[in-house]
Amino acid sequence: MNSRIVMEATWISFLSGMVMALFLGMMQTVTGHQVYTLLLNVDYIPIMKEYHFPESIEVLFHLIVSVILCIILAIIYSKSERIPKKRIIYFSLIVNVVIGLLLYPTTSFSERTPSITSISAWFWWTVAHVIIGVLVGILLRSRIK
Repeated sequence: MNSRIVMEATWISFLSGMVMALFLGMMQTVTGHQVYTLLLNVDYIPIMKEYHFPESIEVLFHLIVSVILCIILAIIYSKSERIPKKRIIYFSLIVNVVIGLLLYPTTSFSERTPSITSISAWFWWTVAHVIIGVLVGILLRSRIK
């Protein structure tokens, strides 16, 4: 594994992870939909749900997941001959939206998060993943390969 790729992906993931947290925090403040709470929620993880973590630790958990996913995405991109440089934005967008769609149902495991049937919360959650997918794709295209 190339250490430069790991370092670049880590930087990209911290930046994009913070953008996502700030965006969803702002949307939660403006709309009242608990989408930032959903981003930081760990109630669906058996051992984790027993503890109440401060917001800073929950953000750290989000960033750790962001780093892992971005490193995997960067490695796939750097090793793939099938993803041309101009297509990484689309690839990243699709991956991030799929992850968002797969994670949204975890909202049903917590009293703190939006209802699984909340169209508005689902909309802002998906918009955040679209924004981050494009941002990560642009940064990967400019920094990796």
